[in-house]
Amino acid sequence: MRRNRLYPVTHSLLAFIKPTACYTSIQFLFCYKTNTSTSPNEKQTAQKSLERDNFASISTMIKGREEDAKFCRRKRKRAWRGRRVCCVVPEHGVLSCTTFNILAPIYKRLDHENTRESDYRAYWLSRNQRILDQLLADCSSIICLQEVWLGNEELVNLYEKRLGDANYDIFKLARTNNRGDGLLAAVSKGNFKVINYKELLFNDFGDRVAQLLHVESIIPFSQTGNGDENIQQEILIVNTHLLFPHDRTFCIVRLKQVYKILQYIEAYQKENKLGPMPIILSGDWNGSKRGQVYQFLRSQGFVSSYDQAHHYTDNDADCHKWVSHRNHRGNICGVDFIWLLNPSMQKKTLKTSWNQAVLAIIKNLLRAASLSEYNAFELLKADNSCDYITYSSFCQAMYQLNLLHPNGLESEEIDELWAHADLDRNGVLDFQEFMTSIWNTEWRNQFEKTCEEETILEQEHLSNNEVVYGFTVKDAVLFPPEVETGIWPDNYNLSDHAPLTVTFSPVKIFT
Repeated sequence: MRRNRLYPVTHSLLAFIKPTACYTSIQFLFCYKTNTSTSPNEKQTAQKSLERDNFASISTMIKGREEDAKFCRRKRKRAWRGRRVCCVVPEHGVLSCTTFNILAPIYKRLDHENTRESDYRAYWLSRNQRILDQLLADCSSIICLQEVWLGNEELVNLYEKRLGDANYDIFKLARTNNRGDGLLAAVSKGNFKVINYKELLFNDFGDRVAQLLHVESIIPFSQTGNGDENIQQEILIVNTHLLFPHDRTFCIVRLKQVYKILQYIEAYQKENKLGPMPIILSGDWNGSKRGQVYQFLRSQGFVSSYDQAHHYTDNDADCHKWVSHRNHRGNICGVDFIWLLNPSMQKKTLKTSWNQAVLAIIKNLLRAASLSEYNAFELLKADNSCDYITYSSFCQAMYQLNLLHPNGLESEEIDELWAHADLDRNGVLDFQEFMTSIWNTEWRNQFEKTCEEETILEQEHLSNNEVVYGFTVKDAVLFPPEVETGIWPDNYNLSDHAPLTVTFSPVKIFT
């Protein structure tokens, strides 16, 4: 179903109406209804006055929202065409996906630190009704939600009822150790059939989890008018919520969570002998474009759908063009992503990307300590009098950098890391190897060069005429519109995250 770029005005307004304002209006009407001492003329006059004031206020809000929506449509009325695309399936073959961290009431702070929304049923019920109103108005094929209050039966029943009535298959997964919240994925039965559903438990101190859905399109692509044989597209979809980076040492934990997801996907594909198919990773990644998680996924060939749709690069200049979250510290940043990986001929092995990512974290920790390359080399040497780093001194340095905690690096991972850094395989790292493997590691150049090489290889093999289906990013929208310009509006209270909706169009890809 094609995504309506102009949000329904009534649902858009719901995101900006404060509960206190709703309560005041309801209280006024209730008093009017029960006040038997008021004369009929006074009642009629008061009602007309209220209707006139409400109409004027709502008209002003509607006009403003319509102008914002028109501006966004004019700004983004364009379609991305990748170099690998040779044939776009017609308009009605599109897929839409929405990711939204809806802020569990048990975490939503009200007036002060000790007051949570979960203590006030009217507040959390009203807000979640408005969230569902907007989700259902958007009509996405796939909905991925995070921080759903799965510990509350009434709220769970609300989502199951309304999404179920809208013809969605629903899958829930609570975080481990009874944290109270979790994930919810909904798949439109009119668009996709769920072939398989898997749950991934990280079992780390963040109690994070992930959902894997293997789906197949209901309508074969041949019915969209391209004249090919019947092909029902299969897709792998992941919904997750990574750990919040409370300090720099949490980077390794977050990276391991993504590494586990990609390992699980690889194992699932091999176990089920799956052919090439697109992979979509959706969720709250709790990290920006400048973080190691972002760069790790880019090194594996994934693209950020929103950045792709808006032609944003990985350069620092484009890192703050948009935001999607205002955290509990008051900072705003872009942390919600829908990643796309199309079938590809070549990419770095997962283990290679992992080792490079960890070495990049080590480099960042050393530089954060304001160490020069020479002082950093001395730190990794430890007490070794020779002019090189030994394996034992390297392990000692990992401990000093706080990377060997229970949820940090494991012994096998340290062995692999050491083997990756030891370029000449002589069992030690001299200064030149340290500079090449650790200090001067530049991820962006590496994965951008890899992407260019893959494109050249694909162009060279076009004569093979081996065709698979993937997706091209057709459009991507954040709501409210202000966040697309890097501004967080103070009157937005639907969540502390902005919902992201991406529209994909099926394409043929030569491999």
